[in-house]
Amino acid sequence: MPEGDTVWQAANRLHTALAGQVLTRSDLRVPKFATADLTGRTVLDVTPRGKHLLTRIEGGLTLHSHLKMDGSWKVYANGRRWTGGPAHQIRAILGNADRTAVGYRLPVLELLRTSDEDRVVGHLGPDLLGPDWNADRALANLLADPARPLGEALLDQRNLAGIGNVYKSELCFLLGVTPWLPVGALPADRAAKLPALAKKVLEANRDRPVRTTTGRHGHDLFVYGRAGTPCLRCRTPVRVANQGDGSRERPTYWCPTCQKGPAPGTTSRPRAPHRTTN
Repeated sequence: MPEGDTVWQAANRLHTALAGQVLTRSDLRVPKFATADLTGRTVLDVTPRGKHLLTRIEGGLTLHSHLKMDGSWKVYANGRRWTGGPAHQIRAILGNADRTAVGYRLPVLELLRTSDEDRVVGHLGPDLLGPDWNADRALANLLADPARPLGEALLDQRNLAGIGNVYKSELCFLLGVTPWLPVGALPADRAAKLPALAKKVLEANRDRPVRTTTGRHGHDLFVYGRAGTPCLRCRTPVRVANQGDGSRERPTYWCPTCQKGPAPGTTSRPRAPHRTTN
């Protein structure tokens, strides 16, 4: 599931493969930009911004992409077979003399002026993995609506950028509260440490191939995706319920013993985690 850490990894792979190189192949397979030709231009850098990817290209252009639930960018040495999915799922191809980057299932792909980037990422709060990170501002954003459930506030990229459904559930567990607890009811000492904790878990995972919040071999996550299995701390079965307005499925996991606060009607039936994003 793409969240801030996996988007950071994708940006790093793309930057390593493309930055400083002249494009010898360009194919944007979305109707609005199908005729755009970027060949002959140098890729300047690839920058992550929350869950967004900004590929900046010579001539004041930026290719903006968002992975949403199951999009991905794959990088291949020229001559290697592409294995990211069937050809009809390819939305973008950027190639140079040595490497080819292929974007699969990208729900958001647009070419814009670099000077207009603020139009697509200007609404975002401080980026947990970015140079604009500001813990005080992030906390103020979260506390601005004290009646809002903590889980929903964490997913709102306008508050802080980079948290998705996995880290929402894991952070609430680490704080010892349910995702349905109103932000204003979060004890002051836990609220104060929330931004630093969020940054710590994302930074710890940005270079890891397998995401973990527990530090335990064989048990990567405390609650996410573990409905019906024993809590790693107290052995109570982990529960799952949907959180949000119902417009999209957001399975939310928690331990009813370790985490205090309100919770909806629940089920402990094991289920596979769904892929969700903001």
